Amino acid sequence: MHWGASFESHPSDVTHPSDVTHPSDASDASHATHASHAALATCAVPDASCNGPTLVCMTSGSIPLIIDTDTAQDDCVALLIGLLDPVADLRAITMVAGNVGFERQVLNAYLTLNVAGRLGEVPLHLGCRRPMTREWVSAENVHGDGAGGLSMNVEGLEPSEQHGVDALIELTAANPGEITIVCIGPLTNIAMAAVKDPRFVTNVKQLFIMGGSNNARGNITAAAEYNFYVDPEAAKTVFEAGFDITVIPWAPLTLRDAVFSRERLAEIAAIDTPLAAFFSRVVGTTVEFDESVGIPGSTHPDSLTAAVLLHPELVTASARYAVDIETSSDLTRGYAAMSWGVHGLEANATVIDAIDAPGFSSYLEELVSKVSVPNRPFDA
Repeated sequence: MHWGASFESHPSDVTHPSDVTHPSDASDASHATHASHAALATCAVPDASCNGPTLVCMTSGSIPLIIDTDTAQDDCVALLIGLLDPVADLRAITMVAGNVGFERQVLNAYLTLNVAGRLGEVPLHLGCRRPMTREWVSAENVHGDGAGGLSMNVEGLEPSEQHGVDALIELTAANPGEITIVCIGPLTNIAMAAVKDPRFVTNVKQLFIMGGSNNARGNITAAAEYNFYVDPEAAKTVFEAGFDITVIPWAPLTLRDAVFSRERLAEIAAIDTPLAAFFSRVVGTTVEFDESVGIPGSTHPDSLTAAVLLHPELVTASARYAVDIETSSDLTRGYAAMSWGVHGLEANATVIDAIDAPGFSSYLEELVSKVSVPNRPFDA
């Protein structure tokens, strides 16, 4: 697919500022997207003809969720899952300081909403712009701008005036025990919400957290995975608060089951849809770095986190662990100690140990094979 043709061939579908502030006035393109959502959900219960989770054959029901993100690279793919999987009922996106500059993260979220044809439909709340007690640490050396240089006209697009922490508290209080939060950035917003309103802990149904490594190597340091390293105090607060937590770790899970080789990425790039072109653009930004540190392709822990919430049939092994986060040591800052039940510690999280890797890969391929109509043209 030619990039410019993919995204600039629908000038009549450009979203106007009024569309952004009044979701009920969304463009015809967005209505078409909703129609295709309904068409995809024709098989509510998996049967013998279903080979793993797909956008047609999937678990029945709608899962209310919020995605708390530091939008760059695979975070964008996780947002696409929340926006396009018919099982997902995405109530809001909350932004937290993480991968790249905060304003760039906001733009990356708009880019993702745009390619899904859903600008103006899901509220975007800006949360904490720095960790709880420390200075922000960037991952721009890995992600660049997080979207492969992609841009767009954002005139008329305004995030919600409500702070992300307050949105998390209010949305879960209005629907106690119903909303799961997919946490794919540092846990600053989640910790601050728990500190501000202790009822938040019980109002949240579950937290699905991408973070840490299960007795394995880190990525930003030998000991720590990036999300927990950036704000270890927040991570420690969250794991001590009493939430129902599921952890999707960096290693060994992601490095074994959620890496896409250059050959696999080339297969997806050959799909002739705007979503596949977008996927290839944002994901491709990290491949060279990944290979330079010994990872044979792009990594997808964030999209995996969203996928296993919506499709638990992807999980092939999990166990209960006692998880605690190191905050005192400079050497092991952000290290997630995951005790597997032999140290006399009470378990506080379920950790995913293995997933159906081919099923996950096929699921993402099917997701980006869907035809969407971007609301606005992209600037390549």
